Order: sequence, then structure tokens, then C-alpha cells
Amino acid sequence: MGTIGLTCLLIIVVNIIVSFKGFRDATFFSRYAFDVDGVRLYKQYDRLISAGFLHANKMHLFLNMLALFFFSSSLDYVLTKEAYLTVFFASLVGGNLLSLLLHRHEGDYTAIGASGAVSGIIFAAIALEPGIRIGLLFLPFRVPGWLFGIGYVLYSIYGIRSKSDNIGHDAHLGGAMVGMMTALLFQPLALLYNYTTILLILVPGIFFIYMVIRHPHILLVDNLYFRKHHRGDLTIDDKYNSARVVREHEIDGLLEKIHKNGLRSLTKQERKTLEDNSKL
Repeated sequence: MGTIGLTCLLIIVVNIIVSFKGFRDATFFSRYAFDVDGVRLYKQYDRLISAGFLHANKMHLFLNMLALFFFSSSLDYVLTKEAYLTVFFASLVGGNLLSLLLHRHEGDYTAIGASGAVSGIIFAAIALEPGIRIGLLFLPFRVPGWLFGIGYVLYSIYGIRSKSDNIGHDAHLGGAMVGMMTALLFQPLALLYNYTTILLILVPGIFFIYMVIRHPHILLVDNLYFRKHHRGDLTIDDKYNSARVVREHEIDGLLEKIHKNGLRSLTKQERKTLEDNSKL
């Protein structure tokens, strides 16, 4: 086992420890899951990384770690340990940033799991090892990496566009695109012997992301699943402005209390509130 294999095992161990902590502690799980309000409203940017080490259940954890282990072994002799870690974390953050972009007006949108990072590792392997063949669970045959990659991207685009299930296709697609491009930064010669596969995967994925940024209305849908699960909450900007108004009224009340009765009249909690807001 090479250095990447050992690094992968370390990531798996950390995932297991953090995920099991999340299984037992709902407060811990809620604080470190990817959450649009948490990132945009409360500036908890650590969620972009910590969410990748939490999982919904043991099966979710097992499948992600199994895929990570097998595809990481394909990169053992084509990337350094540092490059591998860069691909992993860039894919994790990139996938969550795409989710943040697409769900920026859905303040209660949350997600967890290492799928974005795992997608990045899978697509790094496809880019750097053109002969790789990928086995799918419960199927007795393997498919060429290029075919899997193209199908995966098209399915992710369809899933994002249709909103027909509860899978985080956006994080998968973002992680895959970032993972492949990051791997190519470390091994640019791969473009010479695998450019057809790379372009067939990157072009539709990047074009779709570009269209979403320039024409976000293409994500507007009207199907049974979406109507059942979408709750039409306030936008993140509405929530921010509302929270700011509430906070300002609270501070005004505390300042008025100090003016009338002095600083010692504040309770311990009121002092903490005043101190916290003075840091904003």
C-alpha cells in the first residue's frame, strides 16, 4: 500500500469517528452539516468541509468509504499524497459551493456526506487512468471509465434540473468537475492521451454550470416531488434582514437598560449578548 492508500485510510478513520459522533449527538450533527443559513447568514464556512465527514446512516457511510477506498488505489502511483489531498478537499468544497449557489434562496437546505469528495476522486481516476473500468454494485460486469463518467454527468444534470429525488446531485456534479480539473493541474500530460474522454465529461458539466449561473430560471420546475417538498421559505436575504432588525432592537433595549440602571443591571446572558454583538 502506497502513501495515498495510507492517507485514504486516515480519511476513512476520521469519517467513521465524526460520523458516529453525529449519529449519537444531534446538536453536533446540526452544527457541522452543510446548511445554507449556517454558511450565508452566520458565516460558518467550516460547514463546507465538516459536512463531508458526516453521514445520514451507516450504509451511507459504508458506500462512500468503499468507493473512496477503491478509487483512491487507482491514484496511488500517479499522484503524490499532497496532490491527492488537494483533489479530495477541493472536490468536497467545490461540490458544496455549487450546492450553495443553486440553493442560495433555500435557507433551510441541508446536506451531508463525502459524496462530492468521492466523486472528485472517481473523476480524477477517470482522467488520469484512461483504461480504468468501473464496477457497479449488483451488476456482474464493468463499464469503461469514460462511459461511466459521461453517464454520471448527464444523470447529475438531469437530477439537478428535474428535482425528482432527494439526492444531492449538485454536490456530486460540482465535486466531479473540480476533482477532474484539479487532478489535471498536477498531471497536465493526461490531456494528451485522454483528451477525448476528458472533454466529453467536462464540456457538458461546465456548460450546464455556466448556464445555471447566467440563466438560473432554467432550474424552475413544477413536478409532484418538488411541490411536495418545497416549502416556499423566505429568501436568505429576507432572513438576514429580519435577523438584523431583531438584533438591533435587542441591543437598543440593552443600551436603554444600561442608561437607566447602569451596567450592573444586566444579567449574565444579557452581557454575553452585548459582547457577542459588539464583535459583529
